[in-house]
Amino acid sequence: MVKPTNSTLPPDVFPWLDLLNDQHDEMLNRTIELAEINSGSLNQDGVNQILEKLKVLTERLSKDQERISVPPWEVVDDNGETIQHPLGDALRVRKRPEAPLQVFMCGHMDTVFPKESPFQKVRWLDEETINGPGVTDLKGGILVMLKALEVLEQSPWAKHIGWEILFNPDEEIGSPGSAPLIEEAAQRVHFGMIFEPCFPDGNLAGQRKGSGNFTVVSHGKAAHAGREHHLGRNAIRALCDFISAMDDLNGQRPGITFNPGYIHGGGPTNIVPDRCIHKFNVRLEHPDDEQWCLKKLSKIIDTINQRDGIQLDLYGGFTRKPKVMSPANEQLLSLARSIGHELGVPLEIKPTGGCCDGNNLASAGIPNIDTLGVQGGAIHSEQEYLNVKSLVSRARLSAAILLTLAYNKANGDQLEWLTGGEK
Repeated sequence: MVKPTNSTLPPDVFPWLDLLNDQHDEMLNRTIELAEINSGSLNQDGVNQILEKLKVLTERLSKDQERISVPPWEVVDDNGETIQHPLGDALRVRKRPEAPLQVFMCGHMDTVFPKESPFQKVRWLDEETINGPGVTDLKGGILVMLKALEVLEQSPWAKHIGWEILFNPDEEIGSPGSAPLIEEAAQRVHFGMIFEPCFPDGNLAGQRKGSGNFTVVSHGKAAHAGREHHLGRNAIRALCDFISAMDDLNGQRPGITFNPGYIHGGGPTNIVPDRCIHKFNVRLEHPDDEQWCLKKLSKIIDTINQRDGIQLDLYGGFTRKPKVMSPANEQLLSLARSIGHELGVPLEIKPTGGCCDGNNLASAGIPNIDTLGVQGGAIHSEQEYLNVKSLVSRARLSAAILLTLAYNKANGDQLEWLTGGEK
């Protein structure tokens, strides 16, 4: 058996990678086309417009397409009420589900830029760089994925690997509706390739922190601030005490951070405020840390709730578990690094505090590489940029990974390190 840590790119693969040499213009034009359709996570119509474009782009790869509705996103609004935001649909595309090796591929259709954002158009910064909404996160990555698959499908080893794509509509808000689709796919596949942007220097993410998003609603009692101040119960003061105590948890356990992110409440200054809302994020390195966090938060809330006329209610939870490197994931990344070296693209593997659908897939036991997308930076801001030369080079990397695994499978490598037994 060929050991993945010692493997290099099979010589027979190089001619197939050369099929990408003239694909730059098409990849760039498609990326710009997708980026200039607003697909903010809550812009249901815009996300579905992207879906329709992707149905057309993937038809030449597979006719096995399934449009899937996802549940609405439940959030607590500024009035402390739970509301639902409808989301766009997901698109699943599959090919050769009977093949001995199965890969899950994922790219999100949504961006962080809402429909009303002024950031809607793509512009050139210089001859190698464009600036635009979602050009790097993740519209360019979608084209990297599709072009890599086109190369695979033309190769003589394609029959040895099956694939399914999930284009999901809600990654930027934590994949609340599409997470079950990822978990379902994990029952069918052996490894994953996710097309989040790589680091600005081109390197790949390895270990990732987990994440939880929470809301605390503070209820007090309104009263006239002058005449009957003593009868009021100040919801803002109670919530400030919670935030202070929560922030003091930082540094108490390695790798855990609590970030107060948003607060809303009160009104006229002659009224004791009876409601205040706070949203915060927690990041952690180990799955077991979730219970420690929840116990600490519960203790703070229980203490404050002992006060007369005060009630704090906690909503939300941990939406993404930490991505901890399994032996299979280490070897998959080692294979990618080796292939990158063969292609003249040195790659390093770096830990990150950020989360993505790679967390979800890893928590279901599936090794994956989740930063196979394009090279750029300043994502989630109006300065987001894409190095356009990375479109083809990143497609070559993903195509080379797919071709190498399919080639090795065709030549008798059972890939035990990756499959761990057939699904």
